[in-house]
Amino acid sequence: MKKINRFFWFCSGAHIDTLKKYPIEHNKYVGIGATIFFTALFASLSGGYAMYFVFSGNAFAVGFAILFGLLWGTAIFNMDRYIVSSINKEGSINQQILQATPRILLAIMIGVVISRPLELKIFDKEIRQKLKTAYLKGQHTKIDSLQRTYNQKYAQEIVKNNDLKKEKDSLERDINRSRYELNQEVFGDKTNQTSGIIGYGTYAKQKADVLKEKQDRLKVVTDNLGQNEQYLGQRKDYEGVNSTRLFSEKQLDSLANVAGFADRNWALGQLSYNVDGSRDLDTYMAISFIGYLFILFECLPVFVKLMSPKGPYDTAVAKLAEANIHFAERDKERDINVTDSTYDHNLEADINRRKQIITGQSEYDLSRHTYD
Repeated sequence: MKKINRFFWFCSGAHIDTLKKYPIEHNKYVGIGATIFFTALFASLSGGYAMYFVFSGNAFAVGFAILFGLLWGTAIFNMDRYIVSSINKEGSINQQILQATPRILLAIMIGVVISRPLELKIFDKEIRQKLKTAYLKGQHTKIDSLQRTYNQKYAQEIVKNNDLKKEKDSLERDINRSRYELNQEVFGDKTNQTSGIIGYGTYAKQKADVLKEKQDRLKVVTDNLGQNEQYLGQRKDYEGVNSTRLFSEKQLDSLANVAGFADRNWALGQLSYNVDGSRDLDTYMAISFIGYLFILFECLPVFVKLMSPKGPYDTAVAKLAEANIHFAERDKERDINVTDSTYDHNLEADINRRKQIITGQSEYDLSRHTYD
């Protein structure tokens, strides 16, 4: 437990030698250090997961994710440690709040950054389904757009093709009717369109000529229609109309698996809305509370430091800082002509006086101190 406590003291940014002298402050800084450590741990997992998707499919994706996760977690750890340790408890409450405000804003930004990749992992199943729906809808839109462009670009050819189809259908019906009438004329069936005389006579010959004329026209129309359809088919291939198809379920799964960070982040945002565009309150609250939790977790060390009363450790650290500042200023003003022997003697005495002031074993008055 001593090693664990010492580790969390280090995480909190406390001056360990000074903190050891005040047992009443030990638990507070263990809590602060543990919060900073676990925040950095979550940041490491979050950053590694985000980097894994950046290099998804690469053979070194896992290695890159681990490396970036460690670097990102270390950066967040160092930043949190500095934020907490730099809050000065010597000022008034308003001064402390003013001093902590930029740090709180920075902590909020860090909380948002580290929470997003973890939210993507938590809602992975819902995100995949949303992506598949979006990809299928996008493919529908693409096909419709290609078809509209094709229809507009080749409108004249399409109209001509339709006219040829109509003429062909009309000719085929007329040919069937003319062929039937010719048979009636040849076999002597009496109708309004036939003479009723058996044999291949004058009327039969006329009807045969009309039938042949229609058949010749049908052949021309059929040839023209075939050429026109072949041309339009080539244009469809060129414009991509024929090659563009709706995605199969297997293709949609594959696309969702290789989706990038931006697509997944977009899909996560869309989970908060229904199909009609209205807000899905339940999903929105679930996603939001996860983000709020990490933001609170990131700000918690700062809040603990602000809410905690000024303790003996804070007073000792302030006294230590004041002593170091005083001696630094005095060293700066020391006469450069002091001999080496005198300087060494005074330096040794000076070190002893500093130790006495820091440890509280002397009532040395800083304001009256002069250098011999």
